[in-house]
Amino acid sequence: MPNRFVIADPERCLGCYTCMAGCTLAHHKQGLQPFPRLFVTHTPDGTMPVQCRHCEDAPCARVCPVKAIEIKNQMVYLNEGLCIGCKMCALVCPFGCIDIQGTPAPSVEKDGLLNSYLIPLLAGATGQKTIATKCDLCYFDAEGPACVRVCPTRALRLVEGEEIERLSKLKRRTSIVGVTSILAEGRKS
Repeated sequence: MPNRFVIADPERCLGCYTCMAGCTLAHHKQGLQPFPRLFVTHTPDGTMPVQCRHCEDAPCARVCPVKAIEIKNQMVYLNEGLCIGCKMCALVCPFGCIDIQGTPAPSVEKDGLLNSYLIPLLAGATGQKTIATKCDLCYFDAEGPACVRVCPTRALRLVEGEEIERLSKLKRRTSIVGVTSILAEGRKS
């Protein structure tokens, strides 16, 4: 049963892409696809990295036709060597955190379909196999996820075990307080 993942504090995130660069470099050094396993999203309210939540039911693992995705060491693990790039996992991911990566065709870069700021970061070797990529918590590194280590504002952190339960209880309490105040306002009117 997976019980650890990285969470982000949107109030601390600068949108600087350091987490994506750190992730890419860490995986490239391991001989894995040189692409980020998380994505910085921009909304009117701010920025925040989004990545795999290592779902307990792992819909991505259930649909993988070659069993390249499995639950292993308290995470949802993707074996890049087995992946065939079929996109089934990306379609069922409830968080949209699985991406299909490979060497972008030259026309993709020329036609502006790839963010120009990310081209140097995402430039893989020519002929790179197209496969799925997702957060693997940098399982190969004893220091843990590279994104957490390189974030200049400490907006990212690894949560596991008892901390997940503590955060869930806190969220439930906050929700109860919110609902209670809404109900109290309704009684006043």
